Amino acid sequence: MKHLLFGCIAFIFSANALAQSTVATPQWRPQYHFSPLKNWTNDPNGLIYINGVYHLYNQQNPYENRWGHMSWGHATSTDLVHWKHHGIAIPEGINGHDTIWRFSGSAVLDKNNTSGFCKGDSGCIVAIYTADQPHIRKESQYIAYSNDGGISFTNYSGNPVIDLQKKDFRDPNVQWSNDLKKWLMVVALPVENKVQFYSSPDLKKWDLLSEFGNAGLRNGIWECPFFIKLPVEEKKNKSKWVLVNSFNDAEGNKSEEYYVGEFDGKTFINDNPAGKVLLADYGDALYAAIPWNNLPAGRHTYIG
Repeated sequence: MKHLLFGCIAFIFSANALAQSTVATPQWRPQYHFSPLKNWTNDPNGLIYINGVYHLYNQQNPYENRWGHMSWGHATSTDLVHWKHHGIAIPEGINGHDTIWRFSGSAVLDKNNTSGFCKGDSGCIVAIYTADQPHIRKESQYIAYSNDGGISFTNYSGNPVIDLQKKDFRDPNVQWSNDLKKWLMVVALPVENKVQFYSSPDLKKWDLLSEFGNAGLRNGIWECPFFIKLPVEEKKNKSKWVLVNSFNDAEGNKSEEYYVGEFDGKTFINDNPAGKVLLADYGDALYAAIPWNNLPAGRHTYIG
């Protein structure tokens, strides 16, 4: 498999992204790991590349250095090392006692305005994320759109776009499928150790295609899946689909695992026996990794 691990860039995955003010303090920060100006961060979200600029959204607490008030922070870079911070792009939702935390997800460039959200001829950015409602213990999938280059987002009035009435149902990762001529989503059922596949013509109405599970690491939770087609090394015009998910076991040990197989437009078929475990990393620092959408052809970069 060619470049299965892609170009893996380290992402800070803990509460250690500290700053005492909004003034940059590079002398006290890791130079090749992204960190926000202040407060808590965890998963990278909504990675998208547009006109030479890498957009990185991330799980962020705008108020304090601990997990909570989950919102999407935003930064941009032209080299994946030096970052410009843009503040909170999708804040938590508060309506009386109804709190909606903006959990992890992805972002796409809707070039052809399939969603009907875009005002300009060049399309718009659509974010697909999990809305976590802690007071009723439910997670569902929401979408939001941006017509100002990803600086601010408007939540779709028809949300949620997928609602299974489940407590654990999260981390949608979406891409355009040239084969299906539709949007393709993978999303996790964490405690069931499953990934669901959905398709949509417009990012608003989603149809369930299939489920994949009963494989790899179990007795823990599956999170943050993504699905990517890669060329097979030394086999011209041959490609394979790779399904990647993060695994967190009962003791808190974290892994990034992957499956190699075929996808017929509906179902993913694992090439290997269900019990075979393939790891992208043998430490526990790589977790919640996802790739950038809309990269130039042949380029694959992911961050975790």
